[in-house]
Amino acid sequence: MNILILGSGGREHALAWAALQNPKCDKLIVAPGNAGIAKIAECARIDIEDGGVVVEFASDNAIDLVIVGPEAPLAAGVADRLREAGLSVFGPSAAAARLEASKSFTKEICDACGAPTAAYGHFTDLDAAKAHIRGGRAPVVVKADGLAAGKGVIIAETLEDACAAVDDMFGGAFGGAGAEVVIEEFMTGEEASFFVLVDGETCLPVGTAQDHKRVGEGDTGPNTGGMGAYSPAPIMDDAVTAKALDQIVRPCMAEMVRRGTPYQGVLYVGLMIENGQPRLVEYNVRFGDPECQVLMLRLGGQALDLIHACAEGRLADAQVNWADDHAMTVVMAADGYPGGYTKGTVIRGLDALTEDSFNVMFHAGTTEAGGAVTATGGRVLNATARGATLREARDRAYGMVDAVDWPEGFCRRDIGWRAL
Repeated sequence: MNILILGSGGREHALAWAALQNPKCDKLIVAPGNAGIAKIAECARIDIEDGGVVVEFASDNAIDLVIVGPEAPLAAGVADRLREAGLSVFGPSAAAARLEASKSFTKEICDACGAPTAAYGHFTDLDAAKAHIRGGRAPVVVKADGLAAGKGVIIAETLEDACAAVDDMFGGAFGGAGAEVVIEEFMTGEEASFFVLVDGETCLPVGTAQDHKRVGEGDTGPNTGGMGAYSPAPIMDDAVTAKALDQIVRPCMAEMVRRGTPYQGVLYVGLMIENGQPRLVEYNVRFGDPECQVLMLRLGGQALDLIHACAEGRLADAQVNWADDHAMTVVMAADGYPGGYTKGTVIRGLDALTEDSFNVMFHAGTTEAGGAVTATGGRVLNATARGATLREARDRAYGMVDAVDWPEGFCRRDIGWRAL
């Protein structure tokens, strides 16, 4: 099978690694890829948000399956163009991708099917948004309605902070994503990420994880795209998983079918769990990053079979075979992230790392020039390991971190602290 993966981050490196563990993968191309991906697959420079370009490239390279990694191409309708051209693709239509591209749309779906989620208001007017905030109580959650690269969520500890957040959003701090805002009640409990493959009809759970959004140890400081993750999530026991499926996922997917926009792809279900009851925080229409890294390390080569079955509508016959193991990934980020950070710093020591089915350094924001790997993004490397216990996986992951020579980078030293 010839496979094309769209994307350039740690998520896409993990998807590429998993695909290559499966003997059905004959040829693998990743567009545009990064320095780590280039060591295991062919990389191609194309505009992955231009459906016509992607269709032409896939046709020219006899691609059998396209796996769309990030959300932007999905929201741009790339999966639609691929399907129209008769190509097999893993990822939802633009209409279904509104579950991530519009937070107010997700709330509308939840309202229609009775899925438990936070109380909210949706606003296109600054004064109305502020009046709603002043009529409530803190803390309050302010979200840019559109895609904001995982950074358009502000947890405001005071009503004044919430008003300042909507000032920023309507003022263009998140570009067009903040032209509309959703203001939610602050939910208490423990967060977890639940990943479900959906082929329009069948919903197949493929794993759980917990990530660390805050930049600082002890889960302090501003939100980031994610500073680390581990799998499985201890709080997602059989009872909570069943409730999440029966009360949230399946009703929402049925509502999407009822509207004529069935969902096909991976559904990232962000949950808040309190007293054994899950409520929906948000949907994402792709694998999380860095959660994908721990899921792929645990799934291995079967991930490709599951993804292919999802793309072809065969999930009713698919089964996930989990090993009784644990995985952890630690994000190494450039100094200053999630604020301003320096690009172009050199990373040394990567070639000396041992990589096998238990230890993989996934690349995110890297490039290679003149034999040197340099940092090009905020989140740069993902030291990912698995073991019989979470503590064993943690020790291996931090062992990889400590072997890297990159003075201009940093990481959190407490990933997994709640579970451990």
